[in-house]
Amino acid sequence: MPWLIGAIANTIIGAAYLMIFATILRPLVRGRQLRSNLLASATAAIFLTCAVHHGSHVVHMVLPSFGIADGAGMAMREAWTWPAAGWDIVGALVAVYYFSLRRGYGALIQGAELFTDLQKREQQALELNDNVLQGLVVARMSLDLDQREKATAALDAAILSASGMITDLIGSEYRSADAGLLRTSAAIVDPTSGDSAQTQETGA
Repeated sequence: MPWLIGAIANTIIGAAYLMIFATILRPLVRGRQLRSNLLASATAAIFLTCAVHHGSHVVHMVLPSFGIADGAGMAMREAWTWPAAGWDIVGALVAVYYFSLRRGYGALIQGAELFTDLQKREQQALELNDNVLQGLVVARMSLDLDQREKATAALDAAILSASGMITDLIGSEYRSADAGLLRTSAAIVDPTSGDSAQTQETGA
């Protein structure tokens, strides 16, 4: 009976989606991020609605087996064909596989952390811009006042800060030589010497 296969598969799909919903929701509740992390909250809501949707199919199709007259359930039983049941099986396998990946990757996927990575990187990029800009402003003012030592110190601090933050942004495991990352434009040319300014490659 195709409807019975469909009911079993939809039970598995609904259960997997419900567990994924709980996996995403728990860190959001613990970290009080339900309102601040809207992307993660919406993702959790999507899995919850999908779980309810598939669960309602199961309820409608199973009720007549308990002597409860359900016209919608009988209609669904009649309409559930083997192709539909086959797709339900595929959906159940995909749902279980997805949940197994979330559990298997452990530290790489930590609920809400999966959705806050982009926000953290944007914040780091803003801090990088501010640090470098402030260092350049101090260096320019020091040069105008003929305070070369102070200008050199400001430039060194800006370079050191930029280098460290870029490493954090792209990961310390990446380097231009190893990852095959190349510049998209030429290095800045020093107009006084005609040579390209030497830069410390950090994988960018």
